[in-house]
Amino acid sequence: MSKTIIRTLNLKDFTHGKAEERRRFAEEFAAGLMDCGFIILEGHGIDPSLINQNYTNIENLFGLDLESKNKYGQISGGQRGYTGFGKEHAKNRTVGDLKEFWHVGQELPKGHALYEDYPENVWPEEIPNFRKDSLSFYRELERVARNMLEALTIHFDLRQNFFSDMIHEGNSVLRMIHYPPLEPHMDPEAVRAAEHEDINLITLLCSATASGLELLTRDGEWLPVEAEENQIIVDAGDMLSRITNEVIPATTHRVVNPKGENTSRYSMPFFVHPYSSCVLDVIPSCVTEENPQKYPAITAGGFLHQRLVEIGLIKK
Repeated sequence: MSKTIIRTLNLKDFTHGKAEERRRFAEEFAAGLMDCGFIILEGHGIDPSLINQNYTNIENLFGLDLESKNKYGQISGGQRGYTGFGKEHAKNRTVGDLKEFWHVGQELPKGHALYEDYPENVWPEEIPNFRKDSLSFYRELERVARNMLEALTIHFDLRQNFFSDMIHEGNSVLRMIHYPPLEPHMDPEAVRAAEHEDINLITLLCSATASGLELLTRDGEWLPVEAEENQIIVDAGDMLSRITNEVIPATTHRVVNPKGENTSRYSMPFFVHPYSSCVLDVIPSCVTEENPQKYPAITAGGFLHQRLVEIGLIKK
């Protein structure tokens, strides 16, 4: 059995704590990401009824017939709206994942300096409160993400807004996922989500409706990750790994096919991205003789495009 322990932290220790409590939270968060790539977060302050309402909405959304869902598909390489079953695959795999999903992105007013940078959201007319509920949830997740990234600046001795400036009005994406029950005609090589690393800085994942999430420990073992109701799982992505020169590695994880009851699984990961022209450069303090600089600078938009090609959402 793996000896990996996933830390459980309370965000109130950081947002409402004294200096020592804030520093302890920051060090525990950084250590959790370095040790296994995941922590479990409590005390985040998101109203449970808002989370539950969004789960109700996406269950109704994915319950629509395929013709209705496809009206909202094929938008900017899947960056907004609906992406159908099996269209996305993990990097270095060709078999599609057993899922369908919907993307909600940054919502900015026309005339905003970044308005043209992001595809426009599309909204399912069949679910009346979908726009209001998902945008309210998006804003709350942005708030939590800012808090978590601010904590990392304490660990790396950076200015307080180093990370939060990157994600201010950034290209973060709320992905609403449906993993349907397995059926005999499905490819036997396919899984709900094959092993992968997230593209972004960090991911916030409210507890899903069923189990299946697993992380690959530093010892090379797969460890199930379970969050209780109203907890949020936080993990590190490729962008954070890149700018920390792999001091914080990106977390390899997957969603396995159901081993027990063969039912649908719904989840809502929030992928925290910088604005597109933000330059991802290695933090100088993460470069040492033992750990020389591994990556050149690249914009967040350029890095995202590379990854979307690799996972099949944008054609070469």
